[in-house]
Amino acid sequence: MAAIAQSGVEVRIFFLSSRTSLRTLARESRRFRSAVREFEPDIVHAHYGTVTALFAAATTTCPLVVSFRGSDINPTSDTSYIRSLFARLFSQIAAVRAQHIICVSEEIRSRIWLPVRPSSIIFDGVNLSSFYPISRDEARSKLGWSKTKKFIFFNLSGRPSGKRLSLAESAVDYVRREISDVELVAVSKVDPERIPLIMNACDCLLLTSDWEGSPTVVKEAMACELPVISVDVGDVRMLLDGVSPSRIVPAEVAAIGSALVDVLCMEVRSNGAERAKIMSEATTTSRLLGVYQLVMSQANHHYEAQTQRQEA
Repeated sequence: MAAIAQSGVEVRIFFLSSRTSLRTLARESRRFRSAVREFEPDIVHAHYGTVTALFAAATTTCPLVVSFRGSDINPTSDTSYIRSLFARLFSQIAAVRAQHIICVSEEIRSRIWLPVRPSSIIFDGVNLSSFYPISRDEARSKLGWSKTKKFIFFNLSGRPSGKRLSLAESAVDYVRREISDVELVAVSKVDPERIPLIMNACDCLLLTSDWEGSPTVVKEAMACELPVISVDVGDVRMLLDGVSPSRIVPAEVAAIGSALVDVLCMEVRSNGAERAKIMSEATTTSRLLGVYQLVMSQANHHYEAQTQRQEA
């Protein structure tokens, strides 16, 4: 949304202080309605499904855009089955109310039960001014890392249980049969500004998640020319099309471990930076502005038609 604001759109951010307390949500609904009356937005954009989108759908009559990101539509191992089921049900209800739906991948869009609204595939773009390739040795010098050890980047933030850390650790143990000096760098609660440096210092990215929408970490790795080994999840297969070296493997220890050994022994960077250019934040911003313009045009057309009927 910062990029949207920089494009000239007036933006106001509203954060829910809770998504689980009914008492707090009732209080938040009053605060949200007050904010809407004051700001008078042309569009309300909910950047997640579940309670977030349902809250927006229930508390405003403004044209609504909802972005579905993955765990709001997909089953997830991070919460209980019942909680996950209700979260997905709330997402589906909000989708019916929305004027436009944005999904981060085709897989997510295919999970909408009643695809009655216009929809677009727009994944999170990468800030290419932050994520770009630099020398691995230079990055390691800045971090104080060994220049001979093999480092595997693993994104643990967000929803740790869904990342399947134990599977990744078992795969790395498998790698140690061939490469003894290797370390899994499980990244969590790290200053975001350090992520590009850590990526450039690593030898590959490993992704073992049970569910994903369109994992931004893969695009960021591509922008840094970091080779990627991933299970077939979300839209990773599409993202890595033509990117070498990269591997899509079954969610099995031996398959992941063998792919890691193969890529680590190559000791080369990927050609992902070239493909990452089409996944930039600027491209995403442009497409999102197009959605806003379409929704506003439809809202104006509806208002004019309604006015004509009333006058008749």
